[in-house]
Amino acid sequence: MKRILLFLATNMAVMALIGVVFQLLGIQGMLASNGVDLNLQAVMVMSLIVGFSGSVISLFMSKSMAKRSMGVRVIEQPANNAERWLLETVYRQAEKAGIGRPEVGIFDSPQPNAFATGANKNAALVAVSSGLLNAMTEDEVEAVLGHEVSHVANGDMVTMALIQGVVNTFVMFLSTVIGHLVDRVVFKTERGHGPAYYITSIIAQLVLSVLASIIVMWFSRQREFRADRGGAELAGRQKMIASLRRLQQAHATEDLPDQMAAFGISGGVAHGLKALFLTHPPLEQRIAALENMQ
Repeated sequence: MKRILLFLATNMAVMALIGVVFQLLGIQGMLASNGVDLNLQAVMVMSLIVGFSGSVISLFMSKSMAKRSMGVRVIEQPANNAERWLLETVYRQAEKAGIGRPEVGIFDSPQPNAFATGANKNAALVAVSSGLLNAMTEDEVEAVLGHEVSHVANGDMVTMALIQGVVNTFVMFLSTVIGHLVDRVVFKTERGHGPAYYITSIIAQLVLSVLASIIVMWFSRQREFRADRGGAELAGRQKMIASLRRLQQAHATEDLPDQMAAFGISGGVAHGLKALFLTHPPLEQRIAALENMQ
């Protein structure tokens, strides 16, 4: 709750700062002189509500959506020694990390992967693929579980939802202002909204959303380094390194849906500008960071 309040307070403070900057730059006066009856404060509030509503709703639905979309079978009663070991390992790591026991599940996929999700760190979900269990040793699986438990303990799901809400707010606010400026100042629309407003707003949203995605993905990559360190602390650094090296041997590990990809153990591979949109750093960088960890 403190994290949510802090993000909201920060977002509101930055939006207030933008309002001051707009006043200093004379944008409000420019709008008024061109007959633009745009209330920036009202646009700010509307952008804040719309920007956060989608990300917050997705956060609270994340666990149920993950179960359905991935076909996760939650382990209620262990059916064999492997499932019993999974439960005991996650519970032990959760206790060490200071969080409540997550639900533990398995989903069918030939590719080695795992993810953690949930709006509450004390009621999260940690799931691993059947391919991961088949491809990795017990020590390597333990490290992967530690990585996912660390995501939960760090509150990464909440953090990413809030960051997405912040950038959504700015995208909507700026695109609305840009649309009004072009419509009234350039095309001299006197009443209501002309076609220029809608076209410009949509184009601005697309461009700003791309730029915002770069910011969100940067934060996503940083939290992966942090989760790797957490996995190393919970399971052992060499085990964590070994698990990442095992993932390097798998040529197709990004089989999670888009909405879950950021919470998997491994992302895709890209070069150049495409690398800016990766949810995960390259595995070689993650391994190097662990090797250099004090």
